Amino acid sequence: MTDATLAVVAGATETAAIDGISAAGADPTLRRHTPSADLEIVADGRPAADSPVPVSPSGCPTPAVVTRAVRELVGVDFVGVDAGLAVPTAPTEATVYDSDASPGGDVRTAEPVPDAAAVFERGRELAGTIAGSGGDGVETDGDPGELLVGETIPGGTTTALGVLTALGERPVVSSSLAANPLATKRAVVEEGLEASGLSPGDAAGDPIGAVRLMGDPVLAAAAGLVVGAVERGVDVTLAGGTQLATVAALARHAGVDRRLPLATTAFVADDPTADAAALADDLDLTLAATDPAFDASDHPAMRAYARGEAKEGVGMGGALALADRGEPTTAAVRERVAAVTDRLLAEREAESTAGGAP
Repeated sequence: MTDATLAVVAGATETAAIDGISAAGADPTLRRHTPSADLEIVADGRPAADSPVPVSPSGCPTPAVVTRAVRELVGVDFVGVDAGLAVPTAPTEATVYDSDASPGGDVRTAEPVPDAAAVFERGRELAGTIAGSGGDGVETDGDPGELLVGETIPGGTTTALGVLTALGERPVVSSSLAANPLATKRAVVEEGLEASGLSPGDAAGDPIGAVRLMGDPVLAAAAGLVVGAVERGVDVTLAGGTQLATVAALARHAGVDRRLPLATTAFVADDPTADAAALADDLDLTLAATDPAFDASDHPAMRAYARGEAKEGVGMGGALALADRGEPTTAAVRERVAAVTDRLLAEREAESTAGGAP
């Protein structure tokens, strides 16, 4: 078992309801359940009975199945952070900490995250509890080990683009869709800037303002968590793609100068529309991209990932990096991803047949 703890910060933003923005859920209504179900899947191997298994409109399953598969192989501790969930999580085997955040508003409005300052500070406080407890909520005096910070929030790459633009950083993000709808995202961000009275770069040096006016609550809580962990001397790994790079940008603008690792997937690193390597270089991040060789499998889920859907999220890149450091082979990871996915879908089909949740 590794001495790392994976913390996935989960929340919602009304930005996700904009047509063509996100594939993190089959439709806008089901998308509201995705972050909660993601935490439940990573924690327990299945979502609550009344939660759908998150899939894209084309049927690609959530990256939570990959993170869960790695957890089953390497035994990493896991905690969730509620940063504005639209649907509460069911009780799980893992601790879910509350950041006292409300779901984020539409980034096209003047102030989509009015409680950004309080959420950031709550994340900062939680860093001591999470990093010092090994994920079980009981603080110890021992080595806190490594803290991996991931996220799950549909629509989050668009709000990340808004924050990067407001901070004056390189405005590039990836997408859960195979074809990145950058033109749509940029148009949305332009509307948000106008509504908030900002020009690109106006929030440089003001990370709270950038999130409050152009972001989402997950970015606020995750940035606070990273800043708090760094302040306590904890080894932090950003477990994700361009959204976690945006968290790093917020930490930089909050005064963090330590070089930070960004553990993502080859799907993000190879996405020419995201330019993750350049963004990581700008922010002094050590970029590590793990390739799980999903294209070697004929399983429908891995074929979907290999064609560019659900490139990252729910700590997937960080989880794969942990597996890559340890004993599991990429073949073992693929086999476990297939098993987790098939188990989830079979259980849900059985519940549906028996008259349970759809």
